[in-house]
Amino acid sequence: MGYWWVNHSQAGAHEVARDYLWSPKREQGGARNQGYDNMALAQPGDIVFSHIDGVVGYVGVVTDLASESSKPAGLGKVGSYWSDDGWLLPVSFQPVRRSVVPKQHLDALVPELPKKYSPIQPNGHGNQKTYLAAISDVLARKLLHLTDADSVSAQPTDATAAAQVQADIEAIQKSTDLSETERQRLSNARIGQGLFRSLVLILHPVCKVTGMADKRLLRASHIKPWRDCTNTERLDGANGIMLSPHIDVLFDQGLISFENDGRMLVREDLAPEVLTQWSIPAGLNLAPFHPSQWDYLAWHRQRWARTQA
Repeated sequence: MGYWWVNHSQAGAHEVARDYLWSPKREQGGARNQGYDNMALAQPGDIVFSHIDGVVGYVGVVTDLASESSKPAGLGKVGSYWSDDGWLLPVSFQPVRRSVVPKQHLDALVPELPKKYSPIQPNGHGNQKTYLAAISDVLARKLLHLTDADSVSAQPTDATAAAQVQADIEAIQKSTDLSETERQRLSNARIGQGLFRSLVLILHPVCKVTGMADKRLLRASHIKPWRDCTNTERLDGANGIMLSPHIDVLFDQGLISFENDGRMLVREDLAPEVLTQWSIPAGLNLAPFHPSQWDYLAWHRQRWARTQA
């Protein structure tokens, strides 16, 4: 297990809310930056401490290898001078029990800082040139103790039909036409972690229907089901919606679907009291879906219509 410290820019809250880190591959002038290179070195299961505005308030678990990615649209004008060619690293973040201001613990932290590419200076100020920094086991244990986050771990959130999920993962691992990286990435996607979940969160940071924002309770639901997808479609964030568990059940079974403009479709054989008891208005109109999702939604509507017929 490796340990990392990330110095977020103004995008910190956005990245933490959507479970990913993003950096350009190179500095503005084309020079290499170890803090950016580290994005490609982080491994699933590694621990990441999030440092935003002088406070370590979140800790995360890397859930997949970094992927080449253009700058996510949700970052807006943040880093407008950065190259669009970058790394996206999926990290499942959660708030720590006790936020820590490094400046208040210099005696404990400074002796354990790396001699090169340190995330903070001896006075506690962040090193602006260092984005993702590797830190020692000793420093990590001190931070875990200070933040009361000793039990942090990655928790799959989408493992619903466990037997089928396990069968799919075994099939992936036995595949001879996939690289080891591809097998790992697809396995992570199948249990709702990793790249797929992070990409879906970028498009849908809350439940599309209920607006619920607690990521621990959200599922990254495939629009076109896993079993009907190509491997590319299985990892495409546009093929997903973040949904609360009870909404995911309705969507997965084709009992509801959506028009591109956000109107919810309800199958005739769904008992009206289900929507009433779950406080879901029957004529719900949501925000429009992104155009990249329209083909997937068309597939789901066709399936929904076939099931209803």
